[in-house]
Amino acid sequence: MSPLSLTPRQRVETALRGGCADRVPFTIYESKIPQCTAERLMRNRGLCIVNRSYPVYRTHRPNVTHRSESCTRDGVPMTRDIYETPVGVLTTLSEPAGFTSWAHEKMYKTPEDFKTIRFLIEDERYEPTYDAFAQAQDAMGQDIIFRANLSLEPLQMLISGPFFRMEQFAIEWMDHRDEMLGLYEAIAAKHRELYPIVARSPALFANYGGNVVPSLIGRDVFERYYVPHYNAAAAVFHEQGKLLGCHFDDDCGLLRDLIAATDLDYIEAFTPAPDTDMSLADARAAWPDKVLWINFPSSQHLKSDQQIEAITLELLNDAGRMDGLLFAVTEDVPEHRWRHSCQAIMNGLDRHAEEQPHKYR
Repeated sequence: MSPLSLTPRQRVETALRGGCADRVPFTIYESKIPQCTAERLMRNRGLCIVNRSYPVYRTHRPNVTHRSESCTRDGVPMTRDIYETPVGVLTTLSEPAGFTSWAHEKMYKTPEDFKTIRFLIEDERYEPTYDAFAQAQDAMGQDIIFRANLSLEPLQMLISGPFFRMEQFAIEWMDHRDEMLGLYEAIAAKHRELYPIVARSPALFANYGGNVVPSLIGRDVFERYYVPHYNAAAAVFHEQGKLLGCHFDDDCGLLRDLIAATDLDYIEAFTPAPDTDMSLADARAAWPDKVLWINFPSSQHLKSDQQIEAITLELLNDAGRMDGLLFAVTEDVPEHRWRHSCQAIMNGLDRHAEEQPHKYR
């Protein structure tokens, strides 16, 4: 292998700004890879860890009392969260599951909860935590990059946030549209307070929402209730020289032109065919002015190392040009495969850079 001229973080930053480094960067979320010998070897080769565990702001609610209680349901350990407000009480029930949790109950139970949920939203206060973020980024070195977050989009917060189960959202969207829109507007107003806080932070870039399911929301809802918020946040970010992206990992074909028209700088976790309805070539054609930060198709991790390296080369050829392109793992990889598949992806990225150096800077 030829020596690398940039650090992993520098390579990611170059690509995120739309540039072309000495090879296409390869990243993985901090929660998808354990610290071990294989991880260290890959970091030495150029793997960059995307750390999302240091927020640039903290949220508190001065007029809400929150407590958690351990309990069981059918013998399974659960956590019940209780939120006491001046206008009512909300509860959730979740099942811890490693780095995530399974939601068994969301906050909304009856229409009486609309006013309590709105109070909870409007009571949020935000404070910057820039120092802790900057200190962690400096301390952890050049093979880690820190990503900030702007929460879910206002409507997505109602769809997949802590308030409603998805089927509840659909029912209440039809039966109590005014109340739902009131919650949506309340969330949007709070997010407008967040935009400058995150944009002025030490973070170069932030995700705004994601996990949008186009087949669920459709084109009209996306254009009306999602796009304006991306553009409003991007305007604030760009004033500070910062970058904004979104985690679009589902079938994006239905929304391809609407996503193209947004002011988002990068599309993160875009997963090419065969796992979705768009190839990497389709994405390049649809979003020529946006950085593509792709998730290596999850289904392909089960193939042999040789096949994974070949798939990596095929994806790079589909991409056409190497500027504004990053490879990533943003989903779980089977425990028995990640050490092999991630190294095979890196082999493909290195091989492409060595065999086609004219495509790089």
